[in-house]
Amino acid sequence: MKINIFGSTGIIGIKTLNLIKNFFPNIKINLMVANKNINLIYKQTLIYHPKYVYLEDEEKSQLLKKKLTNSKTILISKNKLRQYLNNSKSNFTILAISGYNSLQYFEEIIENTDNFGIVSKEAIVSAGHLFKQLKIYNKTNLFPLDSEHFSLFNLLNNNFINNKIEKLYLTASGGPFLGRKFSTLKNVSFNEAKNHPKWNMGYKNSIDSATLVNKCLEIIEAHYLFNIPYDKIDILLHPQSIVHSMILKNNYIYNMSLFKNDMSIPIINFLSISKNIKNNSKIVDKSLFYDFNEKFTFSKIKNAEFPIYKYFKKIDKKNPTNIIKFNIANEYAVNLYKNKKINYTDIYKIIKKIASLNLYYSTKNIKDIIKYHELFENYIYKKLS
Repeated sequence: MKINIFGSTGIIGIKTLNLIKNFFPNIKINLMVANKNINLIYKQTLIYHPKYVYLEDEEKSQLLKKKLTNSKTILISKNKLRQYLNNSKSNFTILAISGYNSLQYFEEIIENTDNFGIVSKEAIVSAGHLFKQLKIYNKTNLFPLDSEHFSLFNLLNNNFINNKIEKLYLTASGGPFLGRKFSTLKNVSFNEAKNHPKWNMGYKNSIDSATLVNKCLEIIEAHYLFNIPYDKIDILLHPQSIVHSMILKNNYIYNMSLFKNDMSIPIINFLSISKNIKNNSKIVDKSLFYDFNEKFTFSKIKNAEFPIYKYFKKIDKKNPTNIIKFNIANEYAVNLYKNKKINYTDIYKIIKKIASLNLYYSTKNIKDIIKYHELFENYIYKKLS
């Protein structure tokens, strides 16, 4: 069995490769794709011996080519990568590239793989309205790996759901500033904002957790992935980050999905499909069991703490461009904050300002969406520079 990993040098890619090495000897690393981390991807080729490797950065790719002179691993170009995906089949693919660039190979991955583990928020947020058109569920088994959507996937697939869903809840830790009014956070530093109390994530996801934008995007994901109306999806604050989602059915019963806050768990469950196929023994890693040493608390979102959530709920989400604009606006604002050009509380102001801009463009296919991202980003720079 073979796997393609898009984003092998990121947190999810590194964790996936390590889990395969330790627990899944029957899965062979077929393709590794990364952006520009030449040193790490070269080390990965020495350890995991993939058949193919691709580096997005052309300059770094040429340097990697020299390093791989005596290696059996084949460095491929972008065109060759597309050709390969269009003319081959993998058992597993993980898409863990951040940003809308993850959409570059989205259609090819759908055609290429039997089981599609997706981590990229932006791919679902920007292109979720095309899922039916792309017939994604007919061509591959879609397996969300983000903790909240993985938990919902388990609830909705492993639970009897003869009863109608009344409400679907995603949980949020509240980030590093839980309990503090947003208006008091003007001068918090970038390091303070990205210091997530529970998860070890990249800076972008950490800042989004602090503002609660990550949960806004996860609501969009849940809507697209599980075909749940927006008015039936809500957020609960749960600082312990142990219960990841909750479903209320019309028989008044709540079903919760609870597991330790470790991304190894969704990845292991995804890769375990191979063990089910091979009928091998199950993996037992006791370090991943939760030992119930905390009290669980849940509370509703307070507008004074997370004003972005109130704004998000008012957006007309039936129009895909409004969702894409909200996502782009947030990326733009977070980068300004990272580069110390704005204060933390300005993130909210800039999101509102940018998301209100109007720029019409078709979003009827993946190419349209990528083009819209590019056009709108250029439009922002002209308007705000």
